[in-house]
Amino acid sequence: MEKSKWENLPMMIFGAMICCFLWGSAFPCIKIGYQLFHISGGDTASQILFAGCRFTIAGMMVILFSSVTNRKFIKPMHPKRIATLSAFQTITQYVFFYIGLAHTTGVKSSIITGSGTFLTLLVCCWGFKQEKLTAKKVLGSILGFAGIILVNLNGESIDLDFSLQGEGFVLIAAFCTAMASGYIKKFSADSDVVMLSGYQFFFGGLVMAIVGASVGGHLSGFSLGGMCLLLYMGFISAMAYTLWGILLKYNDVSKVSTCKFMNPVFGVILSFWLLGESNQLGWQVLVALILVCMGIFIVNYKKRVDVLDRTVMEKENINS
Repeated sequence: MEKSKWENLPMMIFGAMICCFLWGSAFPCIKIGYQLFHISGGDTASQILFAGCRFTIAGMMVILFSSVTNRKFIKPMHPKRIATLSAFQTITQYVFFYIGLAHTTGVKSSIITGSGTFLTLLVCCWGFKQEKLTAKKVLGSILGFAGIILVNLNGESIDLDFSLQGEGFVLIAAFCTAMASGYIKKFSADSDVVMLSGYQFFFGGLVMAIVGASVGGHLSGFSLGGMCLLLYMGFISAMAYTLWGILLKYNDVSKVSTCKFMNPVFGVILSFWLLGESNQLGWQVLVALILVCMGIFIVNYKKRVDVLDRTVMEKENINS
C-alpha cells in the first residue's frame, strides 16, 4: 500500500499546526461573535444555537467541497457511525462544554480541556487498544499539559473548588473529545473520513441549533460582518476537524493529539492580536511554547539507531 504524505512526520506536524491555529483563532472569534449577535456570557441557550449554526454550516462546507472534488454528490454512508461521531464530537462535547463554561472560570476550563490529551491517550491505549502506552508518550503529554497550565494561569490564582455542573461538565466534554478521537481512528480504516466529518457536523449542528432555539436561544443583530464571521467559524470546524481526521487515519493518535497542546498557545497569541488583550501576552507564553514543543518532540522522536537496526534486520531476513 502506498504511503500517505500525512504519515511523514514534518507533514503530520505541519497539518496539526494548521488545525491548532484554526482552533486557536476560534477563541477570539467566539468572543467577537457573541458581541455581534448580542449573546450574553450567561445565555447558554443562545450560545448552543450559535454553535449549532456554526457546525451546520461547517457540515455543508465539507459536503459541498467533497462533492465538487469527487464530481458527484457525496451521500451519507454508515449512519450509525455518523450518529456516533455527532454525539461525541459535536453535540455532547459542546453542550456540556458551554454549560460547564458558564459555571466555572475560563482558566479552569482551559486547563481541564487541556487534560483531554491525557484522556485521549488513555482511551485510545486502554479503551480502543489502538496503540501502546509508553513512558515517552506520558512524559510528552505532561510537558505539554504544563505549558497549558502556565499559559492559562499567567499570574492568576486557581482554587480547588469542583462542581458537577461546572468543572464536571467541562471534564465530560474533554472525555467526549477523547472518545471521538478513538472512534475517528477506528472508523477511518474502512470509511471516508471527509464524508463522516461533513455529515456528523451537519446533523450534529442541526440538533444543537434545534435544542438551543427550543429552550429560548435567539440570535439578533445580523450584519454582513456577522455573517462573514459565522462563515469563517464554519470554515474553522470544516477545515480543522476534517484535516485532523485525516491525520488520525494515518498516524498514532498519541502523536497527533500531543500537538493539540498548541491550541491555547495560539489562542492567547491570536487574542492579543485580534482583541488587543495585551495583558495575556507575557513571558509565560514563550515558556509554554517551549514546553509544548518539547512534548511534541519527545512523543514523536525516534532514535536513529532503531531505524538503522531495523534496516539491518530486514536485510538479514532477505539474505537468509
